Amino acid sequence: MTIANPETGTRIDEVTDRIYRISTPVKKLPGGFSFNQYLIDDDEPLLFHTGPRKLFRLVRDAISHVMPVERLRYIGFSHFEADECGSLNEFLAVAPTAVPLCGKIAALVSVNDIAEREARPLEDGEIVALGRRQIQWFDTPHMPHAWECGVLFERTTRTLLCSDLFTEGGSDHPPITEGDILEPSERFRQQMDYYSHTRNARQILARVAEAGPTLLARMHGSAWRGNGGEMLLALAEALEG
Repeated sequence: MTIANPETGTRIDEVTDRIYRISTPVKKLPGGFSFNQYLIDDDEPLLFHTGPRKLFRLVRDAISHVMPVERLRYIGFSHFEADECGSLNEFLAVAPTAVPLCGKIAALVSVNDIAEREARPLEDGEIVALGRRQIQWFDTPHMPHAWECGVLFERTTRTLLCSDLFTEGGSDHPPITEGDILEPSERFRQQMDYYSHTRNARQILARVAEAGPTLLARMHGSAWRGNGGEMLLALAEALEG
């Protein structure tokens, strides 16, 4: 564990082999909140989520504890939202060979207009090699929200970069947990109602569950270690209830 910024509490932790969670606690909501980004250090490094634009300096400095930020090749994200890609252009400015990595819908409707460099769009199910690692994109429209939503699965460590799925409030979360994340995330969902109520929730989540993730890299809260397929199906059950 490295405290990247003692003043803000930003930290960077290796949650599995060469995959790092960067986390910053904030006071946006009563009880606190957190923003996480995930760095995959490989021949062509990937940052998944940039965090809001105002966190750019903190995230950039945290990355520098692992590798030069200039090495970044891909700036990935689930959907077009400030905490997903708010500092996209700032990262493109400091990483000269980096490009946005997102689903084709996001590239079409938003990213290629906003970003300083054209996106590398991903087809549903497409696999991209980062070097030793391969990542696979799954379209998850409206799950939990946004037409262009998707998740990214790292196939070697079986890490699912699951974005806003299982969002949990609070700001004091350990890097990894094996405890229950469904109950606290459901409590947060019922309070904030940020899901789209799509009729296809079970179908979407069951398809991702078939990949067999063993680490759920959440954007808000601890990364979770366990049977990710079962946890995704439990979420589907909760959404139907």
